Amino acid sequence: MSERKYFGTDGIRGKVGESPITPDFVLKLGWAAGKVLAGQGSKKVIIGKDTRISGYMLESALEAGLAAAGLSAAFTGPMPTPAIAYLTRTFRAEAGVVISASHNPFDDNGIKFFSTEGTKLPDDVEAAIEAEIEKEITCVPSAELGRASRIVDAAGRYIEFCKGTFPSELSLNRLKIVVDCANGATYHIAPDVLRELGAEVITIGASPNGMNINKECGATDLGQLQKRVLAEKADLGIALDGDGDRIMMVDHLGQAVDGDQILYIIARERLRQGNLRGGVVGTLMSNMGLELALKQLGIPFERAKVGDRYVLEKLKERGWFVGAENSGHVILLDKTTTGDGIIAGLQVLTAVVGNKLSLHDLCSGMKLLPQVLVNVRFSADSDPLQHPDVLAALHQAEQQLAGRGRVLLRKSGTEPLIRVMVEGENKGEVTELAQSIAEIVKRL
Repeated sequence: MSERKYFGTDGIRGKVGESPITPDFVLKLGWAAGKVLAGQGSKKVIIGKDTRISGYMLESALEAGLAAAGLSAAFTGPMPTPAIAYLTRTFRAEAGVVISASHNPFDDNGIKFFSTEGTKLPDDVEAAIEAEIEKEITCVPSAELGRASRIVDAAGRYIEFCKGTFPSELSLNRLKIVVDCANGATYHIAPDVLRELGAEVITIGASPNGMNINKECGATDLGQLQKRVLAEKADLGIALDGDGDRIMMVDHLGQAVDGDQILYIIARERLRQGNLRGGVVGTLMSNMGLELALKQLGIPFERAKVGDRYVLEKLKERGWFVGAENSGHVILLDKTTTGDGIIAGLQVLTAVVGNKLSLHDLCSGMKLLPQVLVNVRFSADSDPLQHPDVLAALHQAEQQLAGRGRVLLRKSGTEPLIRVMVEGENKGEVTELAQSIAEIVKRL
């Protein structure tokens, strides 16, 4: 992906009130996107958001910009990111926009776009929007200005869509499930999907107040969910992130089940049913244990760069359907066009019910190798990864592991962080190596 001034790996994201997440910039962004995306079709853009308090301000600014470019905005209110991808397709809209910073804290926010097909915008379209942002804003004639409306049945439409991905001959009526909605966009969706499929549902993280999204809950913090699963003697727990495109799970023993394990369960189930089609895509961060377990099953496996857009690219390149990041972005291209936490969860539940096995048992065919990840903050104008001291430490660690593990250093695509990941057979050795490399990066 060529250098962008504003767009990162997942749209435009940052601290609210600081450039570029300011009302004036978002108004200009809406206008620029409107100019680029306005085709001969519906001239309608679907706008959804998560539960952050800043969403009200940003959706108003975005709508004004789009209207000035002649496009009408249809608001959904709080909705998961994958729901906007789905609604954009079904309404044949020019585009879909999600106002969300996903798993980030409440005082961050972001804007991401979907094409009329419900996929992320191609690089050249993002580049065209950035070029338009640099121009002076103009306004279409009054008779051509966009209007604003609300899609009142958006939640119900998406709930039915999710349920349609679960086999009609199966039911969840023997399962007790705790679902953690991260006080985010799935709070009024995920519990209903599971209940309507027959499960007994206990809900946590479903009381958003604009400022508690992702706070000590959801896919990035499983502590509350693990305790509740054990206390309720539930069969399993499902944790979604703030915008519903990530999932993590918890088995009946309170043990975490990450994106790699979820990917393994889904791939193995599809192999069993004879509908896998090709192989599976992970990322550079995917655990070696996943690679080894898939190899045993004879399932081809490829790694993409970190970021769900790169997983998607690799799937399309190969003509495969199933891919995921270990952070819980799971993409199932025969079900939907983007990562979807609820739909991924339903595929795991299909395996649980269809095999009459617990989530714990379904994970047993895969052994995760110890993997330690250390995040180090850095200033945007520096590049510690190219420093000789860091390169020397990296080389030394790789020599020490001697093919028994991996070292990965990379910049986050969504935050000013260097991610230091070390993986191997020995937890102590891996931890020591990760911390020593992180210290060198920190010092620089």
